[in-house]
Amino acid sequence: MTAEIISGKELSTQLRNELAEEVQDLKVTPSLAVILVGDDPASHSYVRGKEKACRTAGIHSIVKRHPTSLREDELIAEIDALNEDSSVHGILVQLPLPEHISEDAVIERIAVNKDVDGFHPVNVGRLLTGKKAFTPCTPLGIMKMLEISGVDPRGKHAVVVGRSQLVGRPVGQLLLNKDATVTYCHSKTKDLAFHASQADILIAAAGREGMISEAHVKEGAAVIDVGVNRVESTGKLTGDVQFEEVKEKAGWITPVPGGVGPMTITMLLHNTVEAARGTMFNDES
Repeated sequence: MTAEIISGKELSTQLRNELAEEVQDLKVTPSLAVILVGDDPASHSYVRGKEKACRTAGIHSIVKRHPTSLREDELIAEIDALNEDSSVHGILVQLPLPEHISEDAVIERIAVNKDVDGFHPVNVGRLLTGKKAFTPCTPLGIMKMLEISGVDPRGKHAVVVGRSQLVGRPVGQLLLNKDATVTYCHSKTKDLAFHASQADILIAAAGREGMISEAHVKEGAAVIDVGVNRVESTGKLTGDVQFEEVKEKAGWITPVPGGVGPMTITMLLHNTVEAARGTMFNDES
């Protein structure tokens, strides 16, 4: 058996086309403001990707670039101004920030209804209690990939390898909200292969190159590889999963690159459109 490849690149193209049609039907043009502080090359690359994606979906993109020397109070003041600007629907501060700026203080300053990254404590709390919320983009993208691929979490055993606030914990909660039985594994877990091999849905999000082998995977499981690791000898990107051997045992698998990555930006566009609708916190849920 060879696994079905879940191509985030293909799904993203499809979903971005659908989002572009939705944007045309809105009474306002969705607007996303991105704040970038410092000169981290990866952050600049991500932001350029977000700008390009916004253009393809008909979303207005505002990028505010600042030097590393920007003070925390100056950044907070800029966020306050964007919070008050009714023409801006989503605000994203690109992480990581320079060491002298508190990420928690910055995230908590963003208005909850403009927090399209889904990191504000209020959105995190709403996610935990099963209410509608802006959800972190990578976990949301993972759930969309499972949904479109026909993998229903209900009644399934899902194992999440990794417990980060950005991916591991929220994706586990989303799976739990969809009636999966969820196990978290991490660096202190004993006999990872035993726990992982029980999974109907295996999420590899530890950031360790090739840590998931064929021995960690149950026959026919859905394997979602969130890892992005650069091989020192070649410079190539690779995931947490040993793709070539695992694809012969899994039922579904995502590649790296071209898997979860493109879906992350697509879900940012999705959240921005939802922010423009302004209905996220109508508490009928």
